[in-house]
Amino acid sequence: MPPAERLACLTAAALLCLPLCATALDSDRDQPVHLESDQASIDEQQGVNTFTGNVHLRQGTMNLRGDRMIVYLVEGSIDRAELDGSPATFVQRPEGEDSDMHASALRMEYHATDERIILLGKARVWNDEGREFRSDRIVYHLGNSSVDAGGSAAPATSGEAGGRVHITLPPKRRPAATGEKTGP
Repeated sequence: MPPAERLACLTAAALLCLPLCATALDSDRDQPVHLESDQASIDEQQGVNTFTGNVHLRQGTMNLRGDRMIVYLVEGSIDRAELDGSPATFVQRPEGEDSDMHASALRMEYHATDERIILLGKARVWNDEGREFRSDRIVYHLGNSSVDAGGSAAPATSGEAGGRVHITLPPKRRPAATGEKTGP
């Protein structure tokens, strides 16, 4: 397999591990990976591969977009992947759901060894039903599906308060009662 094709497969394998707060559609894993960028720099010896300019990775319902993606390989396997953007975005349809899961942050980091995803800077996770989770820093642990949030992604000298966690849960929809009277 040519180096560029092998890198695309390794990159896709790493980024397939980016489901946020839900399990992705099983069929996504069986779809081809499409990776586009304005430029690519592949260094197999150093294990650092950089994609810059309008980076777009898609596989099935999963879409990742950003300005720059760097994939770090150790002994031929993904160690970590970083996606930067204004913001970087992630969209995927969770298994058994009718709406997509969305995430955005100035920086997204996937750490394979720790099985975690870190969203940094204006981090936000939401769905089309109105559920939203915002913080400057959100860490999603893939192994046990737990989330830690809070703290500031910005340096302490930036003057920003940061660190607050914001959660929005829409009210439950009540089923319409049959036979209800609307007037006297």
